[in-house]
Order: sequence, then structure tokens, then C-alpha cells
Amino acid sequence: MNRIYGKTFDEERALYNLSGATVENCTFAGPADGESVLKECRGVTVKNCSFSLRYPFWHDSDYVIENCTMDELTRAALWYSKNGVIKGSTLGGIKALRECDDTVLTHCDVNSPEFGWRCRGLEMIDCTVESQYFLFECRDIKLKNVTMKGKYSFQYVENAVIEDCNFDTKDAFWHCKNMTVKNSVLKGEYLGWYSEGLTLINCLIIGTQPLCYCKNLTLINCRTEGCDLAFEYSDVNADVTGHIVSIKNPKSGIITVDSVGEVIRGDNVVPCNGEVVTRERKCG
Repeated sequence: MNRIYGKTFDEERALYNLSGATVENCTFAGPADGESVLKECRGVTVKNCSFSLRYPFWHDSDYVIENCTMDELTRAALWYSKNGVIKGSTLGGIKALRECDDTVLTHCDVNSPEFGWRCRGLEMIDCTVESQYFLFECRDIKLKNVTMKGKYSFQYVENAVIEDCNFDTKDAFWHCKNMTVKNSVLKGEYLGWYSEGLTLINCLIIGTQPLCYCKNLTLINCRTEGCDLAFEYSDVNADVTGHIVSIKNPKSGIITVDSVGEVIRGDNVVPCNGEVVTRERKCG
């Protein structure tokens, strides 16, 4: 296998179409400010390298990126690539991952607006993320032990399993389909509106007006904090421990709670026959 070690590259397409090689301790930056330095590569391992150039990994396949740093100037780092593993790396440029297939990130720090759009088969383990519109229109994703902060995450996501995560994110899970979230903290306003097939298990839900306009919504052993006007126009079956501030016009199903401050009925635009039941009695 070809080994490229300790060099600096700044020209356009510096290592274009590289195949079966290791690139180690290299720097991709300089006055030429070239783009697409590792475009169309196959079977390449990139280790301990730093990037400060645009579009480095486009149309790549069967690649490994390990202990690398991509700064804020590394715009749109990985697009249209497949079968990739990214380990122990920092992804700092906007739109770092887009329309990629079968990508695994472990122990990575991501600070990238619009990260992960329209990816398929994405897995993230032990990562931290700061982003807006995180994972927009992704399919077949798995997240475990991911801490994320930002707005508008997981919109239009389909087929997802999320475990042991902590999200501080406004307007999350809008229009998502077939999504299961387990043992996680979900903090933010307007969680899960217009979702279909969203299941939350052993989750803490924090914030105003969660889970409205949902279809086939399920909550199992979840807890809420500061949640008011919840479940409006939703088809829901929920088991909520602790107290919920208020529930408004659930469309169908049964919501079982320890206690609820208020059940609001009326002024609805569709028939709303969902039941709210405390552990001891029906309450509205």
C-alpha cells in the first residue's frame, strides 16, 4: 500500500483518484487554496491530518478518517461518499456530511451547521454535535450516546433508532417517520410535530407544546418537565410518569399520567376523543 507521510498539499485535486493508500500526518492548507484534495478516492485511510480546504472528500468510497481535524474553512467536507468510517475526528466546517451512504462516526466532535443532510445508513456513537437542521431528510440512522445542541434537528428523518442521547434542540423530529428514541433527554420547544410512528421509551421530555399533530405516537414510561399544551390533535397512546402541566385536545388514544394540571377541551377544528387518565381515575 502506498504511504504518503508528513507532506503539505494546497493545490487543486492534490490527491485526486487516489486508491489503496494511507495518508498520514499531512496538512491540507496553503496559499493555493485548492479544492477537492481527495476527491474520487477508493480504499484510502487518512490519519492524523489537518484540513483547511473546501470539499476534500467528495465521491469517495471505502475510506477511513482517523484522528483528523477539519476546521471552519473545510466547507462541505464529505459529499456523495459511501462506506466510510470516521473516528476520533473534529468536523468543523458547514455542511460537513451530505448525501452519503453507510457512514459510521465514533468519538467525533461535530460543529457544523446543516450537518448530515439526506444521508442513508448513518451511525453515530459517542459523539458531540452542535448544528442547525441536523440530519435533515436522513434515512436508516442509528445514534447512541450522542450529545447534541442546536435547532430544527431530525426533520423528515425516516427509520431511526436513538439510544442514550441528550438533545437540547428546538423543533426536533418534525415530520419524522418510524423513529424510536430510548433512554434519552429531549429538551426543547415543539417536539415531534407532524411525526408518524414516533415511539419514545424511558425518555425525559422538557419544553412547551410537545408532540402535536402526531400519528401513531407512543410514549412508554416517559417523564415530562414544563410540558404544557401537549398532544394537541395527536393520535397517541402514552404512559407518562410525574406531572404534566396541561394537555390540549388529544385526537385519539389514551394518555395515562400520574397527575395533570389541566386538560383543555374545546375550540378544536377536528373531532378530539382522546382520553386522559390518571393512575386512579379518568380526568378529562
